[in-house]
Amino acid sequence: MAVSAAPDGAVGRIVIENCAIATVDADDTEYASGYVVVTGNRIESVGAGKAPEGLENVVRRVDGTGHLVTPGLVNTHHHFYQWITRGLATDHNLFDWLVALYPTWARIDEQMTYSAAQGSLAMMARGGVTTAVDHHYVYPKGAGDISGSIIRAASETGVRFTLARGSMDRSEKDGGLPPDFAVETAEGALAATEETVRMHHDASFDAMTQIAIAPCSPFSVSTELLRQGAESARRLGVRMHTHGSETMEEEKWCHELFGMGPTDYFESTGWLGEDVWMAHCVHMNDSDIAAFARTKTGVAHCPSSNARLAAGIARVPDMLAAGVPVGLGVDGTASNESGELHTELRNALLINRLGAHREAALGARQALRLGTYGGAQVLGRASQIGSIEPGKLADLVLWKLDTLAHSSIADPVTALVLGAAAPVTLSLVNGKPVVEGNRLITVDEDAIARSTRDEAQRLARIAAQA
Repeated sequence: MAVSAAPDGAVGRIVIENCAIATVDADDTEYASGYVVVTGNRIESVGAGKAPEGLENVVRRVDGTGHLVTPGLVNTHHHFYQWITRGLATDHNLFDWLVALYPTWARIDEQMTYSAAQGSLAMMARGGVTTAVDHHYVYPKGAGDISGSIIRAASETGVRFTLARGSMDRSEKDGGLPPDFAVETAEGALAATEETVRMHHDASFDAMTQIAIAPCSPFSVSTELLRQGAESARRLGVRMHTHGSETMEEEKWCHELFGMGPTDYFESTGWLGEDVWMAHCVHMNDSDIAAFARTKTGVAHCPSSNARLAAGIARVPDMLAAGVPVGLGVDGTASNESGELHTELRNALLINRLGAHREAALGARQALRLGTYGGAQVLGRASQIGSIEPGKLADLVLWKLDTLAHSSIADPVTALVLGAAAPVTLSLVNGKPVVEGNRLITVDEDAIARSTRDEAQRLARIAAQA
């Protein structure tokens, strides 16, 4: 358990006060001016007005005047390695984009992946993300300890982390999209995934590292790998993640190959359930949404990536109305170059208002809920993170809203969601500061900028020579 040390060795308290607070609890409780008390890695109390008098072992007081405190943002879908392949294939749909980039991605190694993970994590953490998922599915032979390098980068950054250990075994020769040299065998992928779970998964309440089993997608994974992956996950007690219903091309591909749409195919392989979440889910009919609601299967909504790849508009308002758990995802930065989750709050609201529900699609508070509590639900951690409530883990963000960019917007939640990206004055993960004054304090941003540039250039050279 991460703690702040008081002078006498007791667990220290951090007090944040004089700030607006959006708790994102079940009642959407908000305080125009209130306080949060953190003890060790837990939220001790939250309320209106000043913090209680007489608190002992206070190691830090933060004056939050002009700020909004929210739960830390939860990113439910990403591909960290893509940080070093940003800005490529910018005018492609999903399938063409994948075909264009797989040959480059298949040449990553441990150092490239570590550097790219540092870049992805740093960008997110600086922008208020306190919990992140990396769906990593590219494991070239002889590339080193790729999973270990990603986990190491997350630990150094100080972000709560889930590695969705992905896999691909359906290559071009099998009717899939990845080149033949870019995939694993089903047996090898399952064995490596189970070993990753045994080595790194922490099932405790305040876990900083968890593992999910995450075959990549219907068009890059065999039916047998999906089925056996589901069996492994449930035997080991971990969650399951994959891509689903992302494009019209995927829908057509599933019907041609399996004689059914993606949702029915996933259900036939054991891939619907409250322990499953899927990325994108753009092309869902009423029956698909009902199946997700019935099984409590979660969705990682990635509005910017969906737009970048011209995938379409996910039916998020209909999913929420049906009771489907929905969180937000950055997605990989080869399809969302900004790499930030707080911009997804705004984009989720705006893009969904272009759909059938128009101005009633999503409001600012619904968007904030997607990025916090909704993400916690999707990851199976709603009892631990995602809202500011006593007893929950101290993953909190203090957003500065008194500058030119936001000071004339009266409502702080509207300012955060619809205004420009707000600076982060303080971000706590597990009660420990990760960001101070809009700068990461756990890692060196400038060094990461240099290393990611160097690794991007090295990968480009290797791919060009190949």
